[in-house]
Amino acid sequence: MAGVWARRGSGLPLLALSVFGFCLMLQVSAKRPPKTPPCPPSCSCTRDTAFCVDSKAVPRNLPAEVISLLLNSNKFTLIGDNAFTGLDLRGNSLNCDCKVKWLVEWLAHTNTTVAPIYCASPPRFQEHKVQDLPLREFDCITTDFVLYQTLSFPAVSAEPFLYSSDLYVALAQPGASACTILKWDYVERQLRDYDRIPAPSAVHCKPMVVDSQLYVVVAQLFGGSYIYHWDPNTTRFTKLQDIDPQRVRKPNDLEAFRIDGDWYFAVADSSKAGATSLYRWHQNGFYSHQALHAWHRDTDLEFVDGEGKPRLIVSSSSQAPVIYQWSRTQKQFVAQGEVTQVPDAQAVKHFRAGRDSYLCLSRYIGDSKILRWEGSRFSEVQALPSRGSLALQPFLVGGHRYLALGSDFSFTQIYQWDEGRQKFVRFQELAVQAPRAFCYMPAGDAQLLLAPSFKGQTLVYRHVVVDLSA
Repeated sequence: MAGVWARRGSGLPLLALSVFGFCLMLQVSAKRPPKTPPCPPSCSCTRDTAFCVDSKAVPRNLPAEVISLLLNSNKFTLIGDNAFTGLDLRGNSLNCDCKVKWLVEWLAHTNTTVAPIYCASPPRFQEHKVQDLPLREFDCITTDFVLYQTLSFPAVSAEPFLYSSDLYVALAQPGASACTILKWDYVERQLRDYDRIPAPSAVHCKPMVVDSQLYVVVAQLFGGSYIYHWDPNTTRFTKLQDIDPQRVRKPNDLEAFRIDGDWYFAVADSSKAGATSLYRWHQNGFYSHQALHAWHRDTDLEFVDGEGKPRLIVSSSSQAPVIYQWSRTQKQFVAQGEVTQVPDAQAVKHFRAGRDSYLCLSRYIGDSKILRWEGSRFSEVQALPSRGSLALQPFLVGGHRYLALGSDFSFTQIYQWDEGRQKFVRFQELAVQAPRAFCYMPAGDAQLLLAPSFKGQTLVYRHVVVDLSA
């Protein structure tokens, strides 16, 4: 620059001109604005807009004058914090579900001026401004059952129990000729092998803790049924007594309970010549107390202790379920009536919701039924498709009520109770084949659902709470 000026006859000495030129160059360099970043390679930039296609990430270092960024057919899956700093969100129609809850929260607390953003869906929010949506409308907490542990054997019953402050589960495994006892490992958070009771044709293994002593009633289809006692000195199970094979010929279910301080268990007999029977604990063993229901091929038992009136409901494959009520005078169950809405039932369970009592009855042929007690009789409130069902179980996890309904011909269905409609709604499908029972088992902070399968592995699912807005 000094040389050029010199040739133009400035009249200044060459040295002074050179110094002046040098100083001028310094001043120009100091006042020059920062270099404008170029338009990113995957974008086309106009005066105030960048249009980007097939980008692997949200473009950064855009030209300063760009205030609109249009993204199309891009491959990025993560948008970092402050990625859109300095850009307006106008012109976007959003799906206003739980994924935008964070935006609603941010708009409610920011002092930044943001142009109106509108919802395109769901229908109840269509054409509403995101800024105007109330946070209470975003119900983003849901639940799920996820596979937690696989037990590599079939089983037909599962019974959790506590003994000496430890958690166990007893499973009937006719294929392995055993009642298998598993123990919950609180460190590894898994069920582990603990012990086995010989049982060539076990259909149910019922643990009972009476006066701090552990007993397991082993019901078998063949070879008789027995009661075993856990000996803490030898740390093994020993046979305590036999169950009369002339009375109990083909057991199908066991139910244990206490009435007025006494321990009982009942055995549902599914043979034509047997009788569903009640046994009572007395000093050092269980003794026959009452023959309840003969000649009816009973399939399941459910003990209900409500309103101070203990009841036992017996389901049968040959007649409607029968309700027995405990007589404190006779110290026996007395037949009270039948559940006439269901001509036959494979399984019967009960639950309470609010002040109402309900029965759940599964059927192998025909729909399973949900019935509500109306004070003097049961009335049907819901029918659930369930061809081939031998097992169902209502259970409560926290504030969530569910019903597991199995089938021999399709996967297991999990229903969730809708408090407003007072009905179960379909919630989730579990890949459990031919389940014979469902068992809810809280294990520390893990809420587990065991699903013993007759044809495949026994699966353990964990109940988890999911925040869809996260």
